[in-house]
Amino acid sequence: MRIRRCPAAVNPRFFGVSQNARQDSNDADRMNSLFKSSLLLRAGVVSTLGLAAVSLISPAHAHHPFGMGDSSALTPLQGLLSGIGHPLLGPDHLLFLLAIAFIGLPRPRTWVLPLLAAGLGGSVLSQFIPLSDAVAPWAEALVSLSLAVEGLMALTATPAAWLLPLVGLHGFLLGSTIVGAEPTPLLTYFLGLLIGQGALLLVTTHWSKALLHRLGSQGQRLSAGIWIGIGMAFAWVALID
Repeated sequence: MRIRRCPAAVNPRFFGVSQNARQDSNDADRMNSLFKSSLLLRAGVVSTLGLAAVSLISPAHAHHPFGMGDSSALTPLQGLLSGIGHPLLGPDHLLFLLAIAFIGLPRPRTWVLPLLAAGLGGSVLSQFIPLSDAVAPWAEALVSLSLAVEGLMALTATPAAWLLPLVGLHGFLLGSTIVGAEPTPLLTYFLGLLIGQGALLLVTTHWSKALLHRLGSQGQRLSAGIWIGIGMAFAWVALID
């Protein structure tokens, strides 16, 4: 019978070579992690600066998209298009919906209907409680700070249940832009809000798990920090504008 010897017995340096190989592998993993973090950080800085610049030149809630003019003059079709476009063209509303993909919601698809209902409830409430010009900047600042709250949710510092009142606040400001419209354009505007926000929520909740897997815990924390910074910057702009 032929006896096979262990490589370590034949070559005493075997253990040293093995340890060096493992060390090289660990070093390579750390370099890859740092490279990915660097790319995420650069993307975050660029996006933060770009969105802050947009917020300086474009008020987030004071107009209808596509140059539609005053709410009282909207047609039903314009109301529908405005409802679809408003949450997608306003940077704070859009970023709020996009952040739902990375904050780590349990069973994210089950949140779609409650979030839509809370947002629509806020929009309906805005028709009975007008938003005065003196209060509008503070309300817009609160909406912007909701991005920072989402960042804290991703860090598990605040409960995910806060999403419902926050999306209701967004809905309130979205609804306040159409106060004074005729009943039919008002209804089509609300329908447009449901279509626009519902489509984006379906996309973000569908890709949530895949995005979290790709980001990893480090990428999720970095994204949370970026959202906190953007929310604070938007709130500051809303108050000083």
